[in-house]
Amino acid sequence: MNDSDKIRLLRDMIFYRRFEDRCFEAYVERKIGGFLHLYSGQEAVATGVLEMANVGVGEKGDYVITGYRDHVHALKAGAPAREIMAELYGKETGSSRGRGGSMHIFDPTANFMGGYALVGQPFPLAAGLALGCKHKKTNQIAICFLGDGANNQGTFHETLNMASVWNLPVLFVCENNGYAIGTHIDRSTAQTDQYKRVDTAYNIKSSQHDGMDIDIVMEEAKKAVDYVRNEQKPYFIEFMTYRYRGHSMSDAKGYRTKEEEAEWEKRDPIKILSDRLIKSGALKQADIKKMENEIHDEIENDVIKFAEESPEPDVADLNKYVLDDNPDPRWIGPLK
Repeated sequence: MNDSDKIRLLRDMIFYRRFEDRCFEAYVERKIGGFLHLYSGQEAVATGVLEMANVGVGEKGDYVITGYRDHVHALKAGAPAREIMAELYGKETGSSRGRGGSMHIFDPTANFMGGYALVGQPFPLAAGLALGCKHKKTNQIAICFLGDGANNQGTFHETLNMASVWNLPVLFVCENNGYAIGTHIDRSTAQTDQYKRVDTAYNIKSSQHDGMDIDIVMEEAKKAVDYVRNEQKPYFIEFMTYRYRGHSMSDAKGYRTKEEEAEWEKRDPIKILSDRLIKSGALKQADIKKMENEIHDEIENDVIKFAEESPEPDVADLNKYVLDDNPDPRWIGPLK
């Protein structure tokens, strides 16, 4: 990738970080309610993987599905930032018309098939999406993001087994941040290297890589995406990463040491790419500061403004968008 591509990706990651920071602030201000799981620290994974996939092209692109830490995946897949923030605010203009909230961002026009609150829920849905791609012969693939904490669910093993037996074009992306809420992985999982649980047991090609360096993420994701698309087989890729905030807004992170957090903050994915672009001469520190200011203004003056000024859902529409009573053409209608 050339310097302009990498500058664009740096801007994406800074935007995502500020978006999540602003969600944190809005939650503290009680403008966002319910559950809120933030992605700060893991930006290189979603950004790098989806940069190598066919996303942002609408309904003909690859399918993307994930768990409840879903804002950044939706943004990178092509869901509008305004609609995501409005959804978090519970507004009618939100991506799920204010009915879903943080854990249920959904935009079929971007082939972002949702964030899901139930741990392990996306796995079989991803397999179903991949099976549809295989039957339609569209050369699309399904990309399923998952956390290491979900991998002891039965759906994980059942889905991997069937994906291998049926040769489904699905890429499983494990974002291993080391914790299942407050439980460290070595206290819950016998084999802490998640990719090793997949290769032999389910005969699925798998690998593990640094998830904090976007250059590494993109290089390895390109290999994985190409394999799934060309071979029409599943692939499991594990990225070692870290979330800087707690599991959710109620998490005080008492289970982690300040020393551990400081070590991971030295490997901030935004800092890694920023330093690399400064060293190469592609950017100066002043350029990055200007970029940060522009992103701040965009989020405040457009994204937040849109969410705050959007209307609340009408109580009379309580049953709207339920099952097949769905007049919105953006949504998938009932099966014929």
